[in-house]
Amino acid sequence: MRNRYAILIIFLVTSFLLQAQQDTLRKDLEKDVALPVFNLSSLETNDDREGQNISGLLQSSQDIYVSTAGYTFGPARFRIRGYDSDNTAVMINGVPVNDVESGWAYWSAWGGLNDALRNKVINTGVAPSSIAFGGPGGVTNMITRASAFAKGVKLSYSLANRSYTNRLMVLGATGELKNGWYLVVSGSRRWANEGYIEGTFYDAWSYFISVEKKISDKHSIGFTGYGSPNKRGRAGVSVQEAYDLSGTNYYNPYWGYQDGEVRNARIGNYHQPMLMLSHYWKMSGNKNLNTTAYYNFGRGGSTALNWTEAADPRPDYYKNLPSYYYYRDEYDKYESARNNWLNSKEHRQINWDNMYFANSKYLYPVDNANGIKGNNVNIYRSKYIVEDRRNDKSHLGLVSNFKFKASESLNVSAGINVSLYKGFHFNVVEDLLGGEYWLDIDKYASGEPFTITDESQSDLNNPNRLASEGDKISHDYTANVNKYGAFFQEEYSFNKIDFYWGADLSHTTFWRTGHMKNGRFPGNSFGDSEKQNFTNYGFKGGVTYKINGKNFLKGNGMYLTRAPVFRNSYVSPRTRDFVVDPLRNEKILSGDMSFVHRSLYLKAKLSAYYTQFYDQTWARSFYHEDLNTFVNYLMTGVDQLNAGVELGVEASLTQTISLLGVFGKGQFIYNSRPDVTIVRDNDEKIIVEGEKAYLKNYYVGGMPQTVGSFGVKYSSPRYWFMQVKVNYFDDIYLDLNPARRTDNAVAKFSSDDVRVEELLDQNELESAYTLDLFGGKSWKLKDNYYAGFTLSVNNLLDIKDFTSGGFEQLRFDPDNIDRFPPKYFYMYGRTFFLNVYFRFR
Repeated sequence: MRNRYAILIIFLVTSFLLQAQQDTLRKDLEKDVALPVFNLSSLETNDDREGQNISGLLQSSQDIYVSTAGYTFGPARFRIRGYDSDNTAVMINGVPVNDVESGWAYWSAWGGLNDALRNKVINTGVAPSSIAFGGPGGVTNMITRASAFAKGVKLSYSLANRSYTNRLMVLGATGELKNGWYLVVSGSRRWANEGYIEGTFYDAWSYFISVEKKISDKHSIGFTGYGSPNKRGRAGVSVQEAYDLSGTNYYNPYWGYQDGEVRNARIGNYHQPMLMLSHYWKMSGNKNLNTTAYYNFGRGGSTALNWTEAADPRPDYYKNLPSYYYYRDEYDKYESARNNWLNSKEHRQINWDNMYFANSKYLYPVDNANGIKGNNVNIYRSKYIVEDRRNDKSHLGLVSNFKFKASESLNVSAGINVSLYKGFHFNVVEDLLGGEYWLDIDKYASGEPFTITDESQSDLNNPNRLASEGDKISHDYTANVNKYGAFFQEEYSFNKIDFYWGADLSHTTFWRTGHMKNGRFPGNSFGDSEKQNFTNYGFKGGVTYKINGKNFLKGNGMYLTRAPVFRNSYVSPRTRDFVVDPLRNEKILSGDMSFVHRSLYLKAKLSAYYTQFYDQTWARSFYHEDLNTFVNYLMTGVDQLNAGVELGVEASLTQTISLLGVFGKGQFIYNSRPDVTIVRDNDEKIIVEGEKAYLKNYYVGGMPQTVGSFGVKYSSPRYWFMQVKVNYFDDIYLDLNPARRTDNAVAKFSSDDVRVEELLDQNELESAYTLDLFGGKSWKLKDNYYAGFTLSVNNLLDIKDFTSGGFEQLRFDPDNIDRFPPKYFYMYGRTFFLNVYFRFR
C-alpha cells in the first residue's frame, strides 16, 4: 500500500512539473527568448538542511551518491560503505578533529556553525588529499581562514519538529579591511522545550570568530576560535514490549515526573572550545607552507542514575516489565503490571518522587566516615543519586602542511602532525535527590552485597568517603595519548592519465594515569601505567584514465596500519590499567574502481569497493547472566569485510527538469572467528580465555546495507524549485551479541534442540520506503540583497514502524533467550525543517 502511495505521489508531482515545464516553454517561445540554466546555489538559496543531521557534513559533496547518502539516508542510520566515522579524517582548517580516544568524529562539537563551516573540501573514499593521508572513508576539511569568506552578512531563522524546534543563526564577514585585516564572526541558538521524542529537550549555543592579518604578500597570521555549548535531554532505546505497551515506537525511558514536571535523567552537557593560531606563508617558486598550533579543551559528560541497596529505578528494566512475571508463571502479577503499563504513564516512566522519599526515610549509621567530622554518625545516606559521567579533555597540537607545484604535471604535498592529548574521566555527584551524602564504595566488589571491606573502596587513599554534590566518585583517571605523524604525496597529471601515490608514518604512545587507588586493584589503579607504543605506516595510490573528455576510469588502493584506540585497549580503565592481550595494530586493505561520465545533460558514477579490516579489538562490559557477575567481554582478531557497489546518476531532461537516482548495495560482514576473553570486573580472575566467537559470515548490524533513491527536481526560471524523492532501505540486520555464537552458549542444548537455531540466527529487519519533499524560493531584492526560504519534509507518508536498526542485548539467558530481547531504533515519522534567510553584502 505504501509503495502505491509513493508511486502515485511521484507520478502526480512529475506530471505537475512536466506541465509547468510545458507552460514555461510555451511562454518563452512566444517571447522568442532563450531559456537560461539556473543554479539555485548561485542565487543565494543557502540550503541549511544539514543543520538537523550529523551526516550533513557530506551533503555538500559534488558526488551525487555521497551527497544523497549524507542527507537522505542519514535518518535511517545509514553509513556510507558501512564505515564508522573513525575511518574518515575530519579536519577544520587542517587540524584533525576526530576524537583521540575513539577515533570517531562528533559533529556536535561544532554544531550550529553551518554557515561558518560551509566551505569544505571533501575527498571521499581512497583518494588524493593535499591536507592529510586519511583513511578508507577519505578526508574532509572545513576551511575557516578569514580571507576565504566573501564579504557579507547572513541572518536566518529555522523552524522544525526534530531534535530542536527553533534556530537563529547569524554570520558576518568584512572582507579585506584597511591594513590587511579580515574578520568573520558567527553565532547561533538552537532550542526546544521538547523535541520529537517525549521527555527530550535541546538547549544549544554556538560561536565562531576568525581573524586574519595580511602582513605582506607572502605572510599572513590568522586566529580561529569556536565552540558549541549544548545541553540535551536524551532519548533511550528500548525493547518492543515497552514500545507496544506505551503505544508508541518512540517511548523514552529516560524521563519521569517530579512534582508534576518532566525531568530527564540523561542530560548531555558538552562545551569543548577549539582555539587555532595559524601562519600562512606563500613561499617563492609555487610553494605554500601553512602551520597551525591548536588547543582543544573543555568539559563533556552525561548524567545518569546510580543506586545502592535499592530497586532498579529504570522503568524498562527487565524486572519492571510485565514479561518478567509471565516467564515466572506469575500471571496475576503479569496482568497487574501490564495494566499499569497500559493505563499509567507515571508507572512506565521514572518515578522521581519515590527516589526522594527513599533517600529521606531512614537514618543510616556510618562508622569511620571520611568526609565529615567525627565517627559513628547518623545521616540521611542517599540510596539514589544522579551522577555526571564526565569525559573532559585537554588537547594541544601542531600541524604544518606544505604544498609545491613542481611543474605543470606534478603537485607535491606533505605534512606533519604533533598531538598531545589528555582525557579526564571521572564521575561527579550531580544531585543527591534529597539525601545528605553518598557513600563512595562498590557494594558488589567483595561478592557479598552491602559489605564494606577494603576491596569495596573506590579510593583506598580516602576510605569510606562520604561524597557531597560536586565531589568526584567511583573512578578518576587520565587517558594520555601522544601521537606524531607525517605524510607525503605526489600527484601527476597528463593528457590521458593522472596518477598519485602517498605514504604516511606515525608513532602513538598512550598510558593510563590513575588518581584513585581502587580497593580491588591497589597495585594497578593509582599512578602511571606502563606506556604502550605503536609505530604505524600507510601507502596509497591511484590512477585515472581519461577515455575522452566525458568518460573516465578510476582506480584507487590503500594499505595502512593504525594503533588500537585507547578506549578499546584496556580491560576496564575505570578500575585498573590491565591492557587487552594481545594488543595489536589494526590493518586495513582498501580499494575501489569507478566509471565516471560527465556531459552537459548527464552525470553518472558507478563504483565498486572492497575494504578488509584486520585485527580489530572489541571491548564491552555488561552483566553476564550465566556467570552471575559483571564482566568485561573482550574480543581480539575481529576481521570485517565491507564490499559493494554504488551508482549515482543526475540527468537533465530539460533546462529546468532533472532526474536524480542513487543506489547502493553493500555486504558488510565479519569474516573471522575472534578470540574471546571474559574477565570478572571485580577481581583479576579470567573466567574464559581462548574461546572462539563464531562470527564469520554474520552481518555487521545496525544499519541498512542496501539503499536507493529516485527523485525529480524542477528549477523554475522564477527562482523557485521543488524536488520529490522516494527512498528505499533494505538488508538491515540486528547488531549481534557474540556471546550467543560460542561453544559455551551452544553446549547447553542438544543438537536437535530448536532453540539452537533461535540462538544462532541473526534477525533481519523489514525493508521500507519513505518519501521526501524539498523546495524553496529566493528573491533578489536589489543589488547585493537577497532573501529566501527552503522547506524540507522527510518521511512525508509519516511511516512510524520503520525499524532502522537495533541490537541484541549483551546480557542474555541461555535457558530463556526471550528474557532479554533485542532493542530497536525507529526512524522518525513525518518531520519538517523550514529555513528563512536574509543576506546582503
